[in-house]
Amino acid sequence: MQIDLKQPILQKNDAIASELRQRFADNHVFVLDLLASPGSGKTSTILATIDALRDEFNIAVIEGDIASNVDAEKIKAQGIAAVQINTGGACHLESAMIKRAVDVLDLERLDLIIVENVGNLVCPTDFDLGENAKVMILSVPEGDDKPLKYPGVFQVAEAVVLNKVDTMPVFNFDRAAFDEAVAQLNPQAPIFPIAATKGDGVEAWTEWLADRIRAIQ
Repeated sequence: MQIDLKQPILQKNDAIASELRQRFADNHVFVLDLLASPGSGKTSTILATIDALRDEFNIAVIEGDIASNVDAEKIKAQGIAAVQINTGGACHLESAMIKRAVDVLDLERLDLIIVENVGNLVCPTDFDLGENAKVMILSVPEGDDKPLKYPGVFQVAEAVVLNKVDTMPVFNFDRAAFDEAVAQLNPQAPIFPIAATKGDGVEAWTEWLADRIRAIQ
């Protein structure tokens, strides 16, 4: 006899996620769930995204970390509302956590909520947070073989942000092999090469995101 503990957990999570999705839709708020490894440059990408979009959209950020509030403080320093979620060891965010965070935000005044999920390429893929889109960030130093090793995260992503492209010559990153692997897993997902800390490539990425936000307003 085999007991599947994952199924009831996901069912409960999905029920709350469905409620959140309706709540976001009622308020015309676009929710972006960012998935990546630790050190991929999630926070730098978020800061660059905020800088590009803040003149048009009202933005808030939900920060997911195992511990600390370092990233949330960086966001707040830019004058953007940020809610910190510390999972205490859990490798992913769940919809119940998002619900508690959203309860302290004024949805009527927001256009975009960026969720920085816990740094992990496996656990977060199964958990619906009520988001409009999941986007995967990979940094060049992590290697061009990540789509082969962690296919699930690339399959659920609606777009892939390839960060730290300015380091590509140093790390011998095979861009053609990476693009091919992503296309095999998820042919509809665009790839946006950026160097977040320098601003390179950010315009194409943020215009894609802006189009998605405008579409629900």
